[in-house]
Amino acid sequence: MANESGVWIMHGMAWDDPNRIRTWEQLIDLIEQIGFLPLFKNEITGFSAEEHTSDLFWWTGDPAQDPWEWRELTARSGRVAYGKFFYKKAGFISKEWFSRFANYRRDGYDFDSRWEDELASLRCKKIMDRFGEKDEWFSFELKRSAGFGKGGEKNFEGTVTDLQMQTYLVIRDFRQRVNKKGVPYGWPISVYTTPEALWGYEHIAFAYSEVPADSWKRIADRIHEIFPNADENQIRKVMS
Repeated sequence: MANESGVWIMHGMAWDDPNRIRTWEQLIDLIEQIGFLPLFKNEITGFSAEEHTSDLFWWTGDPAQDPWEWRELTARSGRVAYGKFFYKKAGFISKEWFSRFANYRRDGYDFDSRWEDELASLRCKKIMDRFGEKDEWFSFELKRSAGFGKGGEKNFEGTVTDLQMQTYLVIRDFRQRVNKKGVPYGWPISVYTTPEALWGYEHIAFAYSEVPADSWKRIADRIHEIFPNADENQIRKVMS
């Protein structure tokens, strides 16, 4: 997606292109095949869900055809992780590759260790502490419970984005609020969890024995393998 002369343009495949992704299940298959995939077009040609889908049904609300709806179904499936993982923008990481991302992005630190070494902000800690109480939080509940908002901490969205970039949080689902009568209402809202709650600590920590720089090299080499025209600067920008 690019802003061209003040107009947002989607860059996708033709509707009748046989290689076009047609369902959210096919999107998951593509993510698992590559290993990780940004949602929107970026500096690396072809390295996005946008460029493998048609531009005709984005934001139509049709779960059968709309890739924006597919991100909800993909997150809900638990087969891949969804969150702001690429230059603070949305995308997907497969279960197979997540441990490499965690080792590289966390630089060998679980969150508690990061906090103890004074490498994490108090805002991040206030959010992460909430996941000691329960595994999943609606974004609005997490914001309130962690003390953000009027008279409290500021920049909730930026802090949550930082925690996703560091792979401490993922978006597990999108759900509607439920009123006192148990009836859902309103737009679906992000539900956050930790990748450890999604897939287990042992899986997330699988690559901890590896030097973080080696995990980065595996990630960069994978991009070079699938997208050989990508240069080092493009890779670092998209992945930073």
